[in-house]
Amino acid sequence: MNNILILASGSVAKNFIGWISKNRVAQNQYYVTCYKRNSTPENMSQNITLIDADPTSFSKLSRIMKSTKFSNIFIVMEDLEDVTYAIKNITLINDKTRVVVVNQWDDDSISKENGNIKIINSDKLIASHLYDKLPDVPIIAQNIGLGLGEIMEIRVPFGSSYAYRHIGSILQRKWKIVALYRDDKQILPTNATMIRPNDTLLILGKPIVLDGVYRTINKIIGLFPEPFGKDIYLILDFRFDQEKAIAYIEESIYLINKLKGKSLFIRILYPNNFRLISHIRTYESDTISLSICYKNEDIKPLIEYDIHKYNIGLVMNGINTFEADELNKTIYNLKKLVFLFGDTHLRNIEQSILLMSTKEKMESISSTALDISQTLDIELNLCDFDPEGEFENKKIIIEHYETMTQILKMELKIQQKIANPIREILAMKNILQIASLEDNIKKNTLLRLMSVKAQDFLLTTHKHPKLLVPFATFEG
Repeated sequence: MNNILILASGSVAKNFIGWISKNRVAQNQYYVTCYKRNSTPENMSQNITLIDADPTSFSKLSRIMKSTKFSNIFIVMEDLEDVTYAIKNITLINDKTRVVVVNQWDDDSISKENGNIKIINSDKLIASHLYDKLPDVPIIAQNIGLGLGEIMEIRVPFGSSYAYRHIGSILQRKWKIVALYRDDKQILPTNATMIRPNDTLLILGKPIVLDGVYRTINKIIGLFPEPFGKDIYLILDFRFDQEKAIAYIEESIYLINKLKGKSLFIRILYPNNFRLISHIRTYESDTISLSICYKNEDIKPLIEYDIHKYNIGLVMNGINTFEADELNKTIYNLKKLVFLFGDTHLRNIEQSILLMSTKEKMESISSTALDISQTLDIELNLCDFDPEGEFENKKIIIEHYETMTQILKMELKIQQKIANPIREILAMKNILQIASLEDNIKKNTLLRLMSVKAQDFLLTTHKHPKLLVPFATFEG
């Protein structure tokens, strides 16, 4: 059992003792010294003992502390002079006891006589609680852990790039979503949990990292490729990309000019054409940098290092490069966006196309689809091509996209047609296809031929450029 001594006077002490009475801790026994009226509530629990003594008197306080061994002493008094005397007396009697002092005067003259004394400034505490009530302010846990902001509570606004994303599709490096609150209920999230607007996230990590996460969550769509990262990473594998290397670079530059404030990092793999490398170097500038890998081993850790170092959000590459050296698995595990070059240049793209899939996938990629369409100023098309004509079960998906586009004041075109989706999309021109990036995207050619899913044909044609958005697949 812990014996706790409270030196009390004033309204703060009265509320503190009242709080103790309402929220009993069975293992604690409280002793309250009080010599002023109205310093204690009328009704107190049985584990509180009142002592009629002047806590500023050395002899009386000494007698109290010698008769009972106290693990903690709380000084909650309304008079500054009384507090000063009480601290000095306690230090003289036993300087090993842990003491908590409430400073109600914003007076720095109350000093710690020893390392066992903790001073709580009531003015600063009230000010911090008032600050937490301001709009768009992250709430941090001040009395848990280090109290430096390593635990933070964040509300997800409408239009956030984190809205409608599965927890499993978010790379949580040096931070983690530990709980989610929705409709006054706590949810312990799994990879399959989807974040929705107005959810409150409880996150844990390094304070400086959480500050960045807070800013990202509260950024409204329009900062592509965030929240996956800030900048663009172009991979040129000279085994496949030599003929189109310059075209890929110019297309990447077109994109960063559209995005504004972004940088392009070019990584060359398997270099064997130094004349081409010399030409590529002419593109280097304040926002474009070039790195060359002369070793053919350890490609995976090199790419992982680059992506983390440069805060990459979008990886651009050709289909052959994407399929080589298990690059697709590496990028999927890093939860980054992927742009696959097609025969059509980005500047000629007129519309983005999303082929209907499952509700979970369509919701998960919606924010990114709207963001890139808005960035490139192209028409967003939601296409439901179903050979069986089963359109009724897609209403929820359509309503979701209609709501999102209304919030962002964007146009949405919806196409529903009894047709083979693969044939329909191959017949289209000047489109950017947007789809989910999954861990099983690379399939055996024979399996692809047997499949009727458009997802399985993403890597079989170079006609259209494609944007792949990370989506975590789940069992069950």
